[in-house]
Amino acid sequence: MVSVVATVSTRASRASTPVGMAVTTATRATRAGQRSGELSHRIVRTAAQWIYECRRVDMQRLADELGVSRVTLFRRVGSRENLLSQALGLLSERTLDVAGERWEAERPEGELHTPGTIRHINAIVAGSAGLRRLLDDEPGLTIRVLTDPRGRVQSGIVAFNEELLRRDIEEFGLVTIIEPSALAYALVRLGESFLYADVLAARKPDVETANRLQQALIEGILP
Repeated sequence: MVSVVATVSTRASRASTPVGMAVTTATRATRAGQRSGELSHRIVRTAAQWIYECRRVDMQRLADELGVSRVTLFRRVGSRENLLSQALGLLSERTLDVAGERWEAERPEGELHTPGTIRHINAIVAGSAGLRRLLDDEPGLTIRVLTDPRGRVQSGIVAFNEELLRRDIEEFGLVTIIEPSALAYALVRLGESFLYADVLAARKPDVETANRLQQALIEGILP
């Protein structure tokens, strides 16, 4: 059996060599990166929770809440707009999961996956007090984040819708009026125009009309 002293001595000897020092440095860098990533996730999760609770995402208060400096906060997540994009993206992903689970739990046999899931998405978004508070307080910034084609929110919903459409094509022989990727994007943009109509066009949000038009686009050509 090798003694503890011998083991420690061997490790120290290895660490003193160029290879040993390189491995030690790489390990420390990996651990530092992991801690940095964990902090970034904590920041985004906390910001998402604040939005959900109708609290304003104030960067100084957020830093105080997490026990970090304001400088560290900005270093980890960038600008406040970027943080809102990540936080709303996290909330959006949860919304998609819940909407899908709710529709699958009640979906009649033979019914498409896409229209019912999108109806639940619309209902959850329309009923979100936190999102409505954000839209009321900071309409320009919030709409920019929600509708940014390169952002986490819109791109995530488009990808989710495309996956649903392709599932309906495979399982039920749905024939879409245009390529699924283009239709998925059109469905999202249509939903945005009605769900956020008060900010985009000074009109009252209209979930029911959004539901009917989206269903008509999806079921435009049935086998």
